[in-house]
Amino acid sequence: MGARHLQLCLRDAWPVLVIFPSSLRLHWATAIQSWLNIPMEDILVVLPHTGGSHKAGFRVVYSNNKGDFHLDGAFNVISYDIVIADESHFMKNGQAKRTIASLPVLQKAQYVVLLSGTPALSRPIELFTQIQALYPTVYKNVNEYGNRYCKGVFFGLYQGASNHEELHNLMKATVMIRRLKKDVLSQLPVKRRQQVFLDLSEKDVKNVRALFIELETLKIKIESSDSKEMIDSLRFAYQNIVNKIYTDSAVAKIPAVLDFLGTMIEAGCKFLIFAHHQPMIDAIEQHLLNKKVKCIKIDGKTPLTTRQTLVTDFQENDDIKAAVLSIKAGGYGITLTAASTVIFAELSWTPGDIIQAEDRAHRIGQVSSVNVYYLLANGTVDDLMWDAVQGKLENLGQMLDGQENTLDVSQIDCRPSPSKQRKALDG
Repeated sequence: MGARHLQLCLRDAWPVLVIFPSSLRLHWATAIQSWLNIPMEDILVVLPHTGGSHKAGFRVVYSNNKGDFHLDGAFNVISYDIVIADESHFMKNGQAKRTIASLPVLQKAQYVVLLSGTPALSRPIELFTQIQALYPTVYKNVNEYGNRYCKGVFFGLYQGASNHEELHNLMKATVMIRRLKKDVLSQLPVKRRQQVFLDLSEKDVKNVRALFIELETLKIKIESSDSKEMIDSLRFAYQNIVNKIYTDSAVAKIPAVLDFLGTMIEAGCKFLIFAHHQPMIDAIEQHLLNKKVKCIKIDGKTPLTTRQTLVTDFQENDDIKAAVLSIKAGGYGITLTAASTVIFAELSWTPGDIIQAEDRAHRIGQVSSVNVYYLLANGTVDDLMWDAVQGKLENLGQMLDGQENTLDVSQIDCRPSPSKQRKALDG
């Protein structure tokens, strides 16, 4: 849609600089050629290094070669390694090299369009650099913005949220054109979310339970301490234990997740399954292979040059039933509408990552209702993460859309877990 809008609105202003995550460089080049029907030689793609089967008929220059190169195409396609425009939430960190390189270019351009379905993934502070790119004079510095809209400073970072309505109105009046799927894609099928409560064995959660006890002890110490230095130290230790719970929960959930997949395998439907930790991703892939289920896998180790080939195989080959995906690596920039079932073996602390991952199946080209299953387990990190994700979504919804958003779900139980189910319903 971005390429089409460039044609309709700004053709007199060509040539165009298109900037995006590096993994989407050929996706964008192909979409431009397809939508605008311009010769391949008019599309210049900047790649980070030589090698690989990635030319695909477009003109190519390499940014690691000595000397300057000229962007002389009608469309010049550059990755996030140089600057940012598409998926603009990737410039949320003002100290990152990509952001430092991007801002001067974006602020001097005659036209700037930042594209993102999730402009902030977790917190209002993530919008600051994007606002700077589009409207650099609205706030003098990050502290002025942070003190107004990001109440709560932890470890020197603005992690809170405040004055939602004011920020929403400011962005809507100045830099933001917000288009929701329900408004612009009226023919897109519905998305249904469901929680599935797994029942883990005591031996699987033994280590996680011990960490939760340690976490509760630290919480009591933090609440009773009156020393800022001690509180900061305890909070650091607290976060380390939370991270350990996250990792150990993935291992603890593996047997129950694999058991649940039996239902999907028996149904014979195509599905996407997302996870975060490598042991979970690898266990799922190996289980599917053992069950003679053909699948693709995209994680952080998958070469960028082969990801689109894997996507095409999944989309076009009915024999490939599953896509095993990292929430980060497989959650952005690809279309997997051949499946209408999406499964999360794990959650992400960042709600925007979850929404983006869901929408690999829920996008243009989907003809069926999309069913999303969250596999949750009592006594694991899921007890912490679900509430955290919901809270962040409420804040993001208020500042971006002027209303609260949540992961609206219905509860189904894979196995009896009444206490957990009551907690979810009460929450």
